Amino acid sequence: MANADAPIDRRSIPPTATEGTWVLADGHAVRRIDWPGAPVDGQDARRGSILFMPGRGDCYEKYLESLEEWHRDGWRVTASDWRGQAGSGRLGEDPFTGHIEDFSIWTDDLAHLWQQWVQEVPGPHIIAGHSMGGHLIMRALVDGKLQGGTPPVACFLSAPMLGMKGPPVPFFVQHSVAKLMTLIGDPTRQAWKWSEKPGELPADRINLLTHDPDRYADEQYWRDTRPELVMGPASWRWVERAYASCRVLNASGAMERVRVPVLLASTAHDKLVSHDAIARAADRLPNGRLFVLGEEAHHEILRERDEVRRRVMDAIGAFLDEVAPPQ
Repeated sequence: MANADAPIDRRSIPPTATEGTWVLADGHAVRRIDWPGAPVDGQDARRGSILFMPGRGDCYEKYLESLEEWHRDGWRVTASDWRGQAGSGRLGEDPFTGHIEDFSIWTDDLAHLWQQWVQEVPGPHIIAGHSMGGHLIMRALVDGKLQGGTPPVACFLSAPMLGMKGPPVPFFVQHSVAKLMTLIGDPTRQAWKWSEKPGELPADRINLLTHDPDRYADEQYWRDTRPELVMGPASWRWVERAYASCRVLNASGAMERVRVPVLLASTAHDKLVSHDAIARAADRLPNGRLFVLGEEAHHEILRERDEVRRRVMDAIGAFLDEVAPPQ
């Protein structure tokens, strides 16, 4: 990796990156950040392009370290907000709740952005995402929304939300409860409680996300610096639609028709998404590969302690070398 030893400041936008916006089909503007792709070993070579989509309640600022590393390895990198998250507005009734009427809104947005993006940047074109971002990418692949024009050459997903951790009851019961909650009250209301002070992260949240307190603190830094990034719990409609979308992925033959090489990186100790669902997906995908961590990793595996994170980045690097080798 070019300039691998140079320090990366996770709390500032790198000088080589440019923030901007792009416009969705209905005119809604969402933020984006772009890196041009660095020369590799002094040669003006480019690997191709990566589009990275973050998770629920996420912002691309949390992934500056990984995005910068891929840039240093020669990739032209873009990351984006989802509509209604981070600095790209809200879809609910207040500034903090994460709400969506249906996940197909996001997959339609992704298809629109993808077709625009592949016209702007050199191939091979790679798509990547974390958690909910991984779910939405997989859903778009299953639904064939990324196949027109220039489909992705490959995909890698970090702890994708292909199933959710929940109480030990059948999936259909969990979905039925979520449906009921959208009917007996305002479906845009928050589905769980967060901190007593809006904008302040709950004290025990770190134990769900990472073992690295410094990287965890980066998120609060960006929330303080850019208050528009603050998001709390999801709405009950989001929860119900998440279960419904998982059922689409779980349908017989759904993942089996995705031909794109997909790397799924997961931790068996994830407390937010289902590792078992990720492992099943790797078996079902015709070109699926699985990279597994254990108790050394929580959900945000790209923001874990150095030694754990390095293993994840090396696995992603090896996958990219296979599916899109340097020229």
